[in-house]
Amino acid sequence: MENREAETNALLRRIKRAGQEDPESEDEVYEVVDLTEYARRHQWWSRVFGNNSGPIAEKYSVATQLMMGGVTGWCAGYLFQRVGKIAATAVGGGFLLLQIANHSGYVQVDWKKVEKDVNKAKKHLKKKANKAAPEINTFIEEATDFIKRNIVLSSGFVGGFFLGLAS
Repeated sequence: MENREAETNALLRRIKRAGQEDPESEDEVYEVVDLTEYARRHQWWSRVFGNNSGPIAEKYSVATQLMMGGVTGWCAGYLFQRVGKIAATAVGGGFLLLQIANHSGYVQVDWKKVEKDVNKAKKHLKKKANKAAPEINTFIEEATDFIKRNIVLSSGFVGGFFLGLAS
C-alpha cells in the first residue's frame, strides 16, 4: 500500500516539475505519462480484494485447478442431467395427456390456428435474433477470453461436466 502511494506521489511530482522547468516560457511543457503501464502494474482487483487475488492461474497449482474445475463441472453436469430428465418428463407427459384428451373428445385443438401462431412466433424470433447478435457476440468473446486465461480450470470443468452427465 505504501509502495503504491509513493509511486503515485513520485508521478505527481514529475508532472509538477515538467510544468515548472522554465517559468518564463509561454509554452508549457508537459511530460507524457503512460497510464497503461501503470494500470498493468496495479490491477483493479488488487486494490479491491488485496494482493492475493487475480486470475485463477496465478493463485493455484495445476492439480488444484483441475480438481476445482472437475468438481464444479461434475456438479453442474449432474444437475443438468437431473433437471433435463424432469423437464423432458414434464413436457412429454403434458403432451401425452393433451393427446389423450384430444382423442377422448375432451379437448378440440384448432391445428390451423396453432400452425398460424407458430409461424408468427418464428418470424418474431428471427427479427429479435438479428437485433440480439451484437450482445451475443460480446458475451461469446468474453467467455472465450475467460476460457483462454483459465484453460486448466476450464478443461477440468468440461471433463467433470461430462462425467456428471454420465453418472
